[in-house]
Amino acid sequence: MHDVSILSDNGVDLDYALNLLGDLSFYDETLEAFLEENTTRIPNLLKYKKEQNMTDYAILVHALKSDAKYLGFMSLADIAYVHELASKANNIDEVNSKYDELMACVDKFTKLAHKYLGDE
Repeated sequence: MHDVSILSDNGVDLDYALNLLGDLSFYDETLEAFLEENTTRIPNLLKYKKEQNMTDYAILVHALKSDAKYLGFMSLADIAYVHELASKANNIDEVNSKYDELMACVDKFTKLAHKYLGDE
């Protein structure tokens, strides 16, 4: 069993996540799938941002937002939601100006997830 305090002490709303996902076993599976999905999702977000392809960017950032929320990564979900709205409005300037903040938050929760899973 993993140390859930690693999550709860670092801004993860584990109660919310477990209410949605049921138990820690399914949470852990979902977390591992999130990390795996991000190995392609994050590079594709950068690609779509550079191409100014806001349609595909919006799809990926929506998925990131949803996954983050399921896992209790509320601050990441909130930032991703801002990106989702900006990209749906084709507001490339806002996406560009807030991209580093999004990636910093992704990085924070990725590292936290690996620490929790014992992958570091």
